[in-house]
Amino acid sequence: MKALLLTTCLLTSAPYQCATDSNDRPVEDTAPQALWILAERFELESNQTARETTLHQLIDQYPSSRYAQRAREELGVADPASASQP
Repeated sequence: MKALLLTTCLLTSAPYQCATDSNDRPVEDTAPQALWILAERFELESNQTARETTLHQLIDQYPSSRYAQRAREELGVADPASASQP
């Protein structure tokens, strides 16, 4: 009986523990996208060093993502996959 009561209490209070306004959350849904958005914010703040560091991190950690390709283009870095193809 105690277990049932405890389970009921936990289930009914769970939504209140995580309640946030959906407008406060960032739009990104993937780590590469989050890094890309962060790099864009650094660019808006005119922080080129942080922007380039973030783009390099994106390339290093997620080399096959579409955001890594965009980061390579922004930095002028060659794609290693295309360099190995004849």
